[in-house]
Amino acid sequence: MARRPARAKIVRAAAPAVLTKMRIGFIALTDSAVLIAAKEKGFFARQGLDVTLVREPSWANMRDKVALGALDAAHMLAPMPLAATLGAGGWKKPQITSFVLNLNGNAVTISTGLWNRLVEAEPALTQDRLEAGNVLRRLIAADRKAGRDRLTFATVFNYSSHQIQLRYWLASAGIDPDRDVNLVVVPPPQMTDRLAAGEIDGFCVGDPWNSLAVLRGVGRILISGYEIWNNRMEKVIGVNRDWVERNPLTHKQMLMALIEAAEWLDRPENRLEGVEILTRPDYIGPEAAEAIRLSMLGVVRYGLDVSPEHMPDFFVFSRYSANFPWRSQADWYLTEMRRWKLIDPATDIAAVADAVYRTDLYREAAAALDRPFPLIDRKPEGLHAGPWRLAQASAPIEMGADLFFDGSYVSSARPAAPSQSREMQAGSLATRRPSANR
Repeated sequence: MARRPARAKIVRAAAPAVLTKMRIGFIALTDSAVLIAAKEKGFFARQGLDVTLVREPSWANMRDKVALGALDAAHMLAPMPLAATLGAGGWKKPQITSFVLNLNGNAVTISTGLWNRLVEAEPALTQDRLEAGNVLRRLIAADRKAGRDRLTFATVFNYSSHQIQLRYWLASAGIDPDRDVNLVVVPPPQMTDRLAAGEIDGFCVGDPWNSLAVLRGVGRILISGYEIWNNRMEKVIGVNRDWVERNPLTHKQMLMALIEAAEWLDRPENRLEGVEILTRPDYIGPEAAEAIRLSMLGVVRYGLDVSPEHMPDFFVFSRYSANFPWRSQADWYLTEMRRWKLIDPATDIAAVADAVYRTDLYREAAAALDRPFPLIDRKPEGLHAGPWRLAQASAPIEMGADLFFDGSYVSSARPAAPSQSREMQAGSLATRRPSANR
C-alpha cells in the first residue's frame, strides 16, 4: 500500500501576551487618591490587572523612571507628558495621557511671618483674599527699595501646573516671577518643613501640604487653585507612547478601572473611607490625616484664626467629566509654558496637545463601560460662573464652573500654528482678555 505523504505541520504564531502586571508610580499627595482607590477597592483586579503602586520622592524621579521603562505608568502633573514629548527639561520621550485624575486641589500658601507683614501693610486683607496679590506686589516693591532680599517661593517641578499657576497669579498682580521673586523647586512632602524652617517664604503645592502648614501654625493659605481657575485639570495618568502601542488592551483596562475608581471616590459617602486609605503608611501616612480629611470633605482652612470655609469642589475626581483630557486646557498649559520661555516659541501648540492628550482612547474606555463622554476635544474655558450642561456628548453631561479669577477665557477654537499667527509666535496668550495681560 502506498504510504500517504506526511502532512506539513502547521505552526501558528502565538497570540501576543497581554500584560497583566503593572508598576504605577505616585507621589504622596491627596490627588493620588484615584490610583490608590483603584488598587485598594479592587477596580484594577476586576479588570484583570495586578498593579503595584510605587511611591516616588519627586516628580523628576517619576519622569525619569517612566521614560526609562522602570514604571509602566504614573501619577503626573498635567504639563509633564507635554514637556516630556517636547524634550523640555530632560531628554525627549513621547508620552501621552488619556485620563485626568482630578480637578483642583492646589493652593498658594505663605509663611505666617510673611502673612503678618502683609496684614500690617494692609489690614483689610483679612476681609478680601483676592487682594493678596496686589498687597504682595507693594510689599515686594518696598523690600526692593529697602535693599532686602527677594522673597523665595517654591513649586514642585519646573514643568508643573503649580509653577504655571503661581506664575499666572503673580503676573496678574503685576509681579514678575523671573525678576521680583526667587522660584525654587522642592518635593511636595518637604514643603511644610522648609516653610517652617524659614528656607522659603511661600509655595504652591497640592494638598495635604497646604492644609498641614496651616494646622501646624506655620503657614497661611492665600488663595486656592480653585479660586484662580475653577475646575482646572491638575494631575493625569502619564505613559510612554510606545508602551501604549505595545499594550493597547492593558492601557484600556487601566483606564476602565480608573473611571470606576474615580466614580467611587467622588461619592460623598465614600470620602471618609478614602481618607482612611490615604492615611495608611504605604501611601501618605497618618501624620497628615486631619489635613487630608479637610480637603477630601471640601473644607478649606485658610488660617488658624479664621473659621473653615466650605469649598465642595476643592477636589473633584469624577463629576463634570473630570477624567476627560480636554485639549483646550492642554492648549492653555502649553501657551503659558511658551509665555514663560519654558518651551520653544515655535512650538505648534495645537499639534502637541492633539498628540499628547489622547481623547480618542478615553472615549473607547468610557464607551466600553457605557459611560457618557464628550464628543468634542476643546471647550470654551472661563465662561461659566456655575453649573452648565455639555450637550456635545454621547449623552448630556452636567459640568461645573470654569471661571478664571481675573476674567480671562480660553476659546474652544483650535489654536493657530505659529506660522499662521504673529501674536502666537511672540508667545502671548491670544485668547486672554486685555485685563489679564502681563
